[in-house]
Amino acid sequence: MPPARRAPRTTRAVAVAALLLAAASGCGDAGDLVGAGSTPTAISPDRLWPQLTPASSPAFEIGEVDSQVVAGVSVPGDDIREVDPVALVRAEIKEDSSSYANAGYVETARRMADCGKTGAAGKRCPVLQPYYRDLTGDGRKDLTLGFRQLPGNVTAVRVYTVEKHRLVRVMHWEDAVSGVELAGRSVIIRSPSEVAGYEYRLQWTWDPQQKSMLLTHDEMLRTGSRSLGDAQSPAPGPSASSR
Repeated sequence: MPPARRAPRTTRAVAVAALLLAAASGCGDAGDLVGAGSTPTAISPDRLWPQLTPASSPAFEIGEVDSQVVAGVSVPGDDIREVDPVALVRAEIKEDSSSYANAGYVETARRMADCGKTGAAGKRCPVLQPYYRDLTGDGRKDLTLGFRQLPGNVTAVRVYTVEKHRLVRVMHWEDAVSGVELAGRSVIIRSPSEVAGYEYRLQWTWDPQQKSMLLTHDEMLRTGSRSLGDAQSPAPGPSASSR
């Protein structure tokens, strides 16, 4: 009896392909592209009140550009890490003592005497731990400094750099602060909101033309994110000038 004929090679290939296709279909994924649904129609912005005369100057001053030489504080070797943070805060209090008294921050000036002490007395010092990072992009460390404004729940945040052998303050802000982060060339500050489930997030970024940290983002965001840099859904909120 003659041996049974083998199936042609092309026939076997088709059969194997059919089996593989059937197996893939059974798993519910054939590897094809799947539509994500309909795409929302793009809507162009509507310009409101075109008859209004464009404003030529700001209505409120919020200190968009803050670049001020710190008088009375030297920078040994142009190394900002050699500057005493306590001396910086004392210089600011001395320069602006009238506003500190009027704002009710007399306790801050009084507790500056506890800075440098050990034990419980040293813990009453309002100056917080300094942080050093290159925020200006010149390859040298800059100083981010914070101190408590007492009495109250306000924290002052400052950024200093060295320019032409002088100490220059390039950013300042005071608020009820719930978190601060340095990211790239930016300082990000979170503050609690009176709206439940939301917080303010303000971001200052170094601008080489203005030679200052500019307020580049002012948002009101949902809380619950693990990181300051996490993407969140912005909600309408008041600007820094209105706050």
